[in-house]
Amino acid sequence: MTGGLKTISRYLLASAGVIGIFAAAPEAKAQQAQDLQQIQAQIQEMQATIQALQKQVQDAKAQAAAANATAASAGGGDLDLKVKWKGAPELSSADGKFSFKVRGRLQTDYNAIDQDFDITGRPDVSAAEIRRARLGVEGVVFYNVAYKFEVDFANDVTAIKDAYIEYNGLADGLSLRAGNFKTPNSIDEMTSSRFLTFLERAAFVEAWGLDRQIGAGVIYAQDHFTLSAGIFGPEPFEDELFLDDVKTGAARLTVAPINREVNGVHQVLHLGASWRGRNGSEDRRSASGAAITNPFNDEFFRYRARGADLHLADRFVSTPQVFDEDQFWGVEGAAIWGPVHVVGEYTQLEGTIARDRFPGNSAAIPPVPPLICCNGKDPTYDGWYIEAGWFLTGETRSYKEGEFGRIKVKNPVLGGGKGGGWGAWQIAGRYDVIDLTDQATTIQGNPISGPPLNPFPQSLSVNCTQCGEQKTWEVVLNWWLNDYTGLQFQYSQSDIGGGPQLFTNASGVVASANVNNNAKIEGFGTRLRFDW
Repeated sequence: MTGGLKTISRYLLASAGVIGIFAAAPEAKAQQAQDLQQIQAQIQEMQATIQALQKQVQDAKAQAAAANATAASAGGGDLDLKVKWKGAPELSSADGKFSFKVRGRLQTDYNAIDQDFDITGRPDVSAAEIRRARLGVEGVVFYNVAYKFEVDFANDVTAIKDAYIEYNGLADGLSLRAGNFKTPNSIDEMTSSRFLTFLERAAFVEAWGLDRQIGAGVIYAQDHFTLSAGIFGPEPFEDELFLDDVKTGAARLTVAPINREVNGVHQVLHLGASWRGRNGSEDRRSASGAAITNPFNDEFFRYRARGADLHLADRFVSTPQVFDEDQFWGVEGAAIWGPVHVVGEYTQLEGTIARDRFPGNSAAIPPVPPLICCNGKDPTYDGWYIEAGWFLTGETRSYKEGEFGRIKVKNPVLGGGKGGGWGAWQIAGRYDVIDLTDQATTIQGNPISGPPLNPFPQSLSVNCTQCGEQKTWEVVLNWWLNDYTGLQFQYSQSDIGGGPQLFTNASGVVASANVNNNAKIEGFGTRLRFDW
């Protein structure tokens, strides 16, 4: 009986379920009709949106066609202009055939220098200057012909800097360059002033006259190897002064057996060597352009450096301007390990005194004896430095093809959405030596200081038995606000040994000897720099 009741219960429950389903059917149909109406409304709205978008596309095509027609009527062809902005605007064709970029830099300095007046007689310095104010362009024409042109307007003096064209179509990494550019010497000289750790380059760079000259060169560069060489004439505008220009040859070789990134750590080992040989210009032109055969109007070299490695300091070590040939040799090494870098160079310069260019003139009034300007032996001078730096905020010094490059700031202070950080902070120190004391036998005279065939009138002329040695300690704190903007604060001190002495007249009466001996030159410099 119990089993029968259970069976009857199951039948009753099933019947109730069926009755419930039939009772709910009308409500389900009503809900389905309502959903269909909503879906149809959404479809109609989407169709209207698609029609509006189609009209916008048609309008855009019509505008582009009109612009192309306008450009074609003006001779410009299709518009294929690409615009990039990485520090500065760069315009290029879509196929890479042409490009054009505006470039420049602005560096504003302040120097405060104690020049040890009691010994040197030179007043202290407290002054500001526009150290560099450059504007230029660079780019590519016809795929593989690069160009660069830059002018410096600092302190109301216009000077051409890089101005050259370069052909890169022969082989990967091989370039042929012609124009005004740096002779390939020294990693400190080859590294752009935008990326220097200190305010100025090492003393020997100025002393040996490493700079841009007009010439032609071959450059081969890869990640681990570079080789460059060239022949050069004068600096810009100097070619108008002399009938026979400076003749210069230069070459540089670098290898980087380590140039990699391991577990996020930048690692570089750099080794290099370079050479330069120069012959001085001869026969300065007259105002009318006629040739002049007076040897005292020829161009000669001299070697000197500024105290405390600051641009507004005076020069306390210096040779007379009596050299017509020289040979420069240099070796260099550098290492980067993450935020730490070390770099050093050693250089020698062999100067040849221009004895055969001063035969003397017994007919002059007063008579000029032969070789009066050149009693010394041919000297060999040297200059060297060692520096080390550390990024407190973890950045690293970049390196490419034998040169240091731009710092990539991790947390810039300035920079739109990426701004608001601490920037990059770096501390560095350098010991820099320039030694002009070789061959202590007297070297005297400046052949351009007097009238023709009488180089030593009653005015002063320079003489030195020890032309001076300068040893400079310097420390710098660099704050990079972003990749393109930075502040530098530098303290430096130079100890001077020896120095030039002065003649009061042609007979060689000495007014003072080694006038800067034991002087101490102390200076503070700061720089705000920006480039694009």
